[in-house]
Amino acid sequence: MARESTGSLFGRSDEPAWAEESAAPVVSADAPLAERMRPRSLDEYVGQQHLVGPGRLVRRLVEGGGPMPSLIFWGGPGAGKTTLARLVAGPSGARFVQLSAVLSGVKELREAIAEARTRRNRGVRTVLFIDEIHRYNKAQQDALLQAVEEGVVSLIGATTENPSFEVNSALLSRSRVLTLEPLTPDDVAMILRRALTDADRGLGTLNPQVAEVELARLAKAAGGDARVALTALETAVLATPPAEDGSRTVEPETLVEALGRARYAYDKGGEEHYNLASALIKSLRNSDANAALYWLARLIEGGADPIFIARRLCILASEDVGLADPQAIVQAASAAQIVQLIGLPEGLYPLAQATIYLANAPKSNAIKRAYFAAAEDAAATAREPVPLHLRNAVTSLMKANGYGQGYRYAHDDPAAKDEMPCLPSALRGKTYFRP
Repeated sequence: MARESTGSLFGRSDEPAWAEESAAPVVSADAPLAERMRPRSLDEYVGQQHLVGPGRLVRRLVEGGGPMPSLIFWGGPGAGKTTLARLVAGPSGARFVQLSAVLSGVKELREAIAEARTRRNRGVRTVLFIDEIHRYNKAQQDALLQAVEEGVVSLIGATTENPSFEVNSALLSRSRVLTLEPLTPDDVAMILRRALTDADRGLGTLNPQVAEVELARLAKAAGGDARVALTALETAVLATPPAEDGSRTVEPETLVEALGRARYAYDKGGEEHYNLASALIKSLRNSDANAALYWLARLIEGGADPIFIARRLCILASEDVGLADPQAIVQAASAAQIVQLIGLPEGLYPLAQATIYLANAPKSNAIKRAYFAAAEDAAATAREPVPLHLRNAVTSLMKANGYGQGYRYAHDDPAAKDEMPCLPSALRGKTYFRP
C-alpha cells in the first residue's frame, strides 16, 4: 500500500518492512519504458516551464533543499505529476512515502503518519506523496489534516480532477495548488527521441528507426500524455523484427496498431465532461455545425450518457432557438425519445441529426429573456394581489366581494384581448416577450 523511499541517510534497519526505494529509485531493466525514462533531475524534465523554469517556484524549492511545503499537483494523465513529486522531494533529505488513493484507506494513512511522527522525533522529515488524492473520501482526507497542520508530513497530492471540487477546503487551505499543463506535441516528441537514442534506459540498444513525421504524429496522437506515447513506441519497436544489420525500421502501420484507437481526453465523472458539454452547446449557439458535431463525437466516443446529451439538446432547442423555429424542439425531443428507445451505437444518428438541425436553425433567446424578465418582476411584486376580475368566484361570499366581476370571455368577446388587463395594476403595460 505504502512505498517509502530512503531520501536521506537516516534510515534504520529496525524500521517496518515497507517497500523502500529512493525518491529517484533504481528501476529494473524489464520495467516499462515510461518508468525507465522518468527524469532523474529537473534538467531532464520536459514541459511545465512555468513551474520548473529558472527562478520558478518548483525549481526554487528543489534548489533550496529546505523543508517542503504541502503541494497539490493538478494535471492530466502523463503530464509528469509523480515524477515532479519525486524530483521535488529528492534534495530535501526527507523520507519519501508513496500511497495510492486507489489502494489505501484510513488505516494505511494512519500507519504512514505514525511512522512519520517516529522519524520526526529522530530529526527526519517525511514527504507523503498521495497519488490520485481525489479518490479519497472526506473522512480519508480529514485524516491528513492534523499531520499536515503540525508539519508531521509534507503532503504532495497528485490529482487529475479539479481540486476545488475533489479536495476538502480545509486541506486545500493548508496546501499550494500547482497546475500542470498538458505536454505539447513538441514536448512529447522530445521525450520519444530521448527514448529512441538512450542505450542505458531507453531503446537505443535495439537500434530503432522511426521516421520523424511518424514520431510527430505519435506525439500529437498521445494527447499530451507522455506515458501513452512511450508505451506505444516501446510496443511498436518490440513488435518490429530486426533487419540483418540489427536495425528495426518501425512502419507507420505498426505505430497505429501499437497506439490503438484514438484516445479521448474525457472522464464522464469529472470536469472534462462538463467542459465538453459546454463546448457542444456553445458551438450550437454559434451555429457552427462542424464544431458541434466534433464535440458531440468527443462526448459519445468518450462514453458520455446519450440521455445526458439529449437533455442538453432539448434545453438548447428552447433556450437558444425557441419560437424562431418551433420544429427545433420537436427534433430534439424526438432524438431524446429515440435514443432512450434504441440506445447506442445506433442512437448516435438521431443525436447527430438533431445537432445539425439545431446548429442550422435560426437563433433566438427571446423565451429565456421573457421568462427571466417576468421572474424578476414576480419577485419584486410578490405581494401584488391578483386582480379581482381574474379570480374565480367559488363561493357566494367571494362573489359578493367582487371576485370574477368584469371578467370577459375572450372566445365570445374578442375585444377583451385588448380591453381587459391581466397584469397586476403595478405592472400594466409591461412587455416581456419580444419575438
